[in-house]
Amino acid sequence: MNTSKSETMKEHPLKPSRRSMPCLAQSQTHPQSLSKHSSFLQPNRVQPQLQPQPLSAGTSIATVDVVSERAKVMETLENNLLKLSDTEYSDPFLDVGKDKDTYTDDSEHGNYDARTDQSLLIQNKLARQKTEPRTKSSLKSDAMASSGLFFKDGKKRIDYILVYKKSSPQVEKRSTFEKNLRAEGLMLEREPAVTNSDIMFVKIHCPWETLCKYAERMNIRMPFRKKCYYTDWRSKTMGSLQRNIRELKSWLPRNPMKLDKEALPDLEETDCYTAPFSRARMHHFTINNKDSFFSNSTRSRIVHHVLQRTKYEDGKSKMGINRLLNNGTYEAAFPPHEGSHKSRHPIKTHGAQNHRHLLYERWAQWGMWYKYQPLDLIRRYFGEKIGLYFAWLGWYTGMLIPSALVGLFVFLYGLFTMDSSQVSKEICEANETIMCPMCERNCTLQKLNESCIYAKVTHLFDNGGTVFFAIFMAIWATVFLEFWKRRRAVLTYDWDLIDWEDEEEELRPQFEAKYSQVERVNPITGKPEPFQPFPDKLSRLMVSVSGIFFMISLVLTAVFAVVVYRLVAMEQFASFKWYFIKKYWQFATSGTGVCINFMIIMSLNVVYEKVAYLLTDLEHPRTESEWENSFALKMFLFQFVNLNSSIFYIAFFLGRFAGRPGKYNKLFNRWRLEECHPSGCLIDLCLQMGVIMVLKQMWNNFMELGYPLLQNWWSRRKMKRRGQSMENKISLPQWEKDWNLQPMNLHGLMDEYLEMVLQFGFTTIFVAAFPLAPLLALLNNIIEIRLDAYKFVTQWRRPMPARATDIGIWYGILEGIGVLAVITNAFVIAITSDYIPRFVYAYKYGPCTDQGYRQEKCLKGYVNSSLSVFDLSELGMGYSGYCRYRDYRAPPWSSTPYEFTLQFWHVLAARLAFIIVFEHLVFGIKSFIAYLIPDIPKDLCDRMRREKYLVQEMMYEAELEHLQRERKKNGKQYHHEWP
Repeated sequence: MNTSKSETMKEHPLKPSRRSMPCLAQSQTHPQSLSKHSSFLQPNRVQPQLQPQPLSAGTSIATVDVVSERAKVMETLENNLLKLSDTEYSDPFLDVGKDKDTYTDDSEHGNYDARTDQSLLIQNKLARQKTEPRTKSSLKSDAMASSGLFFKDGKKRIDYILVYKKSSPQVEKRSTFEKNLRAEGLMLEREPAVTNSDIMFVKIHCPWETLCKYAERMNIRMPFRKKCYYTDWRSKTMGSLQRNIRELKSWLPRNPMKLDKEALPDLEETDCYTAPFSRARMHHFTINNKDSFFSNSTRSRIVHHVLQRTKYEDGKSKMGINRLLNNGTYEAAFPPHEGSHKSRHPIKTHGAQNHRHLLYERWAQWGMWYKYQPLDLIRRYFGEKIGLYFAWLGWYTGMLIPSALVGLFVFLYGLFTMDSSQVSKEICEANETIMCPMCERNCTLQKLNESCIYAKVTHLFDNGGTVFFAIFMAIWATVFLEFWKRRRAVLTYDWDLIDWEDEEEELRPQFEAKYSQVERVNPITGKPEPFQPFPDKLSRLMVSVSGIFFMISLVLTAVFAVVVYRLVAMEQFASFKWYFIKKYWQFATSGTGVCINFMIIMSLNVVYEKVAYLLTDLEHPRTESEWENSFALKMFLFQFVNLNSSIFYIAFFLGRFAGRPGKYNKLFNRWRLEECHPSGCLIDLCLQMGVIMVLKQMWNNFMELGYPLLQNWWSRRKMKRRGQSMENKISLPQWEKDWNLQPMNLHGLMDEYLEMVLQFGFTTIFVAAFPLAPLLALLNNIIEIRLDAYKFVTQWRRPMPARATDIGIWYGILEGIGVLAVITNAFVIAITSDYIPRFVYAYKYGPCTDQGYRQEKCLKGYVNSSLSVFDLSELGMGYSGYCRYRDYRAPPWSSTPYEFTLQFWHVLAARLAFIIVFEHLVFGIKSFIAYLIPDIPKDLCDRMRREKYLVQEMMYEAELEHLQRERKKNGKQYHHEWP
């Protein structure tokens, strides 16, 4: 069973298995267009050695010896010239501090052979090309080195970049760290910055042997056989049916949302089985080219893994690039971009230069707003974690389309029935109905018909489709989350994340420094590590929770301040000199209150982020993931309360405790509490939601794109001030261009997820009061996808390609928002809107009491029934007669004046009953739908189980054939049994 390394190196091409008959796959990491039109970006590799061929009759052994000897001499001369050029290379930037930080170019040309070992590659029948002259190859190598993607020799690809200042005092730590990196098998090469004499770049290359070693340690799955599907009658029938459907679709117009396969050849599926990489079983895997076998993101991830586990001082915790970044040893660490995102030549005629250029042209361009996202290419370039974010964002945006259409239909239904509404007609025709003054000193008596516009606008959002839309959105939220789980399962299968598990994370330096005196054995690693005692953890958690409640109380204080402003401004706008503002003083009060509230929200967000950092650090989380989850939860709680507290006040408290004419409740015995408009409080809620949602989305979009653009413009301006011309800027190497870009946020994708989750709350929680919220969210997300794409591709440094199987803590938050949305929509319909009072009147007090509900005819007289009567002489303001106000109270001439009538209690009972019935009905439907929709599709489960079986069979067959060939080659007797 055990095979030596020499035996592995002599392995011949594999033949199809006798039992499973798998076929070999051509594993192509780069598209054909990239290799065809971007040959100047490929390293100048030596032609791979071919397998020994039998000599022809006219070929002598002496000739072969002369040719091979000449090749060896040329190779030796070339290596000597490269070493000599590296030795003679000098630069004034390198001479600074040479005695303190001596550096030798340890790329070690002699220890690494850039030639491809053909004995490990699958043989392809390729025509041998003529060798180019030395002048062309040398020029090509110089172009490669100057492009910023390779070392000076033009052969070794740069997998990672470290940046430090030569004036930094941490010389010893840096030199020890780099020596240990070279001991781990990495190759380093330094290069001074062109634009800053104090900046030095350390280029890191991971050779083939080191890649294989760490790919095996990290259990990276690599392709080894092409997938074989079912061969029974069902699959044959489905195959013929699929072929017929495919032929039928070919006659139909092409879907304009799909990406063109010719423009994106990299999206073609390799369709291979994968298995954890193993050096002992290297002959199992499909290796066409060593340079492209491991993708660039995989190479960067392997280098990052080494950087995280390399020591810089003696001590069990003195390791990792993160600690060196924190203590100022290095300024930055990032994988380089694959070149420029722009090209002088159009992509349609000359193809893409690199994957970054391809992403920019086919994903980040604004003209691609209606196209599907190239998720496979995003995942390949940025990693699975960022790929899952864009997959979730695209799925969320696509699911918003039906909800936006239904919401628009509800809005249009209210628009077309606005003039025919019985309630609006009665309010607009009430010329003789006098309303009671809504403020103490400056308000005058108004007629009810002056609220005609407000009544019509309210009908846009409060009509017969409101309840249906609220139920629809609650079910939509469940369907969205359940189908996202299925979509996530498909992506994790396609991206080989099914069996992937998070590695044991390293401890945070702050946690180790705080609890270094107390240790316990880690149950996973079996090694002693610092331990946080439970009493200390509980006490810190209680302090953190107290801080959270304090910040929430600060939010409520800010809302209370806005309420006081509305009460004060109400009197001022009612006595304003301008007639327009004096007439629409309620609209002016609500509008200015919303703007002030938005400014307070954005100001408090800055404070919340700092407080969340402080409280999270106070808890001393054990690992970085625990820190991120705790910080994300705090930020969500702070911003959710900050955004929605004023909306909750308007929805459930505005006008509920104002009292009645002659006995109004006052704040501090001075300011009279605000009442709802005669047409209802829903118009204030719609205004509050619309303004905050639109303004916040505009601000977020500016901060996401405008702020990085300004920062990058300022950095370019500083470069010009240092005397750098545009020609020198264009000739900058890629690593320095990346250094001048903005780094990704410290907490990764948290800001992106937080923005979308808060938007999801706006879309679902109060959607009964604002049916256009899904449409606004859809339009924003279409812009958001391209903004994020443009930002990731052009404005940010390339983030470290990280792996993930889901969206983390955000899924639980989304589920919580879905539950809260059902409750709030039930209360909005029952309390804020007039749906329940109209319903009670139509069935109990209207003209259709014993005849059943007959649309608008049954609401005749509803406005008069919903208004109570008050004697103006009781106000003591010199008025006489009667006025009307919104409530269900007895008239002043009754035996119990101003007491609640029987209709009030009927309406209250109906509201409570509606809340209970609505919640139980919707929660029941949600649970039933969640039960019906499995988390993983059944066909995917079958494919996973069959693939697991076939992988075991293929590994068995491949190992058996390999050992049998070894026996036959060594002259041993060949048998057909397992040895």
